[in-house]
Amino acid sequence: MLLEALGSALLGLALAWAASSRLPHRLPSRRLVLATGIVGALFGAFVTHTSLGSGHELATLSGSVVMAVALLSLLLRPTRSRGHQLTTSA
Repeated sequence: MLLEALGSALLGLALAWAASSRLPHRLPSRRLVLATGIVGALFGAFVTHTSLGSGHELATLSGSVVMAVALLSLLLRPTRSRGHQLTTSA
């Protein structure tokens, strides 16, 4: 269980770092993004481990990745040029 939590936290940190490196203009502060990735991955691991039980390490890690990605996607802001084009063309 401890290794699952540590692995999930590291996966969430890696996903958040990759997102903040690739999309810095569409995300809020890096500290918030990194914290959201870690917390989302830990919560996803908790939910997956609780529902499946012990012995499903790969599924637990994949559940943590899915939850981290879902929470990180909620932080994304639309780009300014695209939002401007949508409002002027409609």
